Amino acid sequence: MARVAVSTDILRWALERAGRSVDDLTPRFSRLAQWLTGEGQPTLKQLEAFAQATHTPFGYFFLPAPPVEHVPIPDFRSNRREALGRPSPDLLDTIYICQQRQTWYRDHVVVTGEKPFPMVGSAKPTDDVVGVAARIREALAFDLEERRHIPTWTDALRRFIEQADHLGVLVMVNGVVGSNNRRPLNPREFRGFALADPLAPLVFINGADTKAGQMFTLAHELAHLWLGQSALTDVEPRSAPSHAVERWCDRVAAELLVPLAVFRQEYDRDADLRGELDRLARRFKVSTLVILRRMYDAGGLTREQFWNEYDVELQRLTSIPRTSGGDFYLTTAARVSKRFARAVVTSTWEGRCSFTEALHLLGFKKMSTFRELGQSLGVGV
Repeated sequence: MARVAVSTDILRWALERAGRSVDDLTPRFSRLAQWLTGEGQPTLKQLEAFAQATHTPFGYFFLPAPPVEHVPIPDFRSNRREALGRPSPDLLDTIYICQQRQTWYRDHVVVTGEKPFPMVGSAKPTDDVVGVAARIREALAFDLEERRHIPTWTDALRRFIEQADHLGVLVMVNGVVGSNNRRPLNPREFRGFALADPLAPLVFINGADTKAGQMFTLAHELAHLWLGQSALTDVEPRSAPSHAVERWCDRVAAELLVPLAVFRQEYDRDADLRGELDRLARRFKVSTLVILRRMYDAGGLTREQFWNEYDVELQRLTSIPRTSGGDFYLTTAARVSKRFARAVVTSTWEGRCSFTEALHLLGFKKMSTFRELGQSLGVGV
């Protein structure tokens, strides 16, 4: 049986890149130790399986030395040690998937003659934060009065996403790579990113993050779109970014969700903190973490108090059990964005997109799943 002469350095690099050990994969590849020392070589079929197990592009195994991989968009993550380290295969694959979808949607928009998204690049980092936040709120129809009629802040997050989608932004919320539930994303590595494009603006939110974190991430990434700038971020309401653009986007996000002037009028500094957190979260329909951030911005908490209370509240929120399950097709639409899913289904039934390409773009394997998704979105046949 023919063997493939593959560099031991690349085999070791693939293991490290995927965060796997020899012990992890020896049950699947009994001669892995020999491959790594050069005493043995895999067959082509074994190498293909090893590439799949380590999430490594197959062609990399034929390079003379391990490649140096870089995040393909500007990296604004504030934790610079982690940001400058090797990006995980999960992060890279997620960005590549979104870029492929964005490219397809851009072509779709050109063919169908839709208008460009005028807000992309309409702001500058020197613009007034309050004014930009007000423009974004107005464009989204996500003002405080509209939020008063929404039952909870988690419902407000859902509404926030829907409004951005309706406006023309592809908002994708996913906690795994594509549709692979065995490849969860790590919020500590990244919380979201924006891919700026006037025809196909895209925001990805790490669905493995808390709901509280997701709302702030969406607001922050929208600020990047208004700047016309793609970016990978790890923001949260207590972020203290070192980059000036990130600080500006953070301030816009906080102001978009909770206007400081209105907050000052509503905030009772003498009230019990727990009760005030819950009351203001209900009032503004945002998470208690965002409220803590605004308490600090308003001067009601010192920096030390803010960090201490934030840790306590974050621990409380993460200890709440997550609900699982739900409607498969609603979850799928959220993962790829309803706007994108409708476009793919419609384009396929109209003959502009092949069924093979549609299944690939949506992460499906069965035509029956594709049909039922279309019916759930009201664009099926």
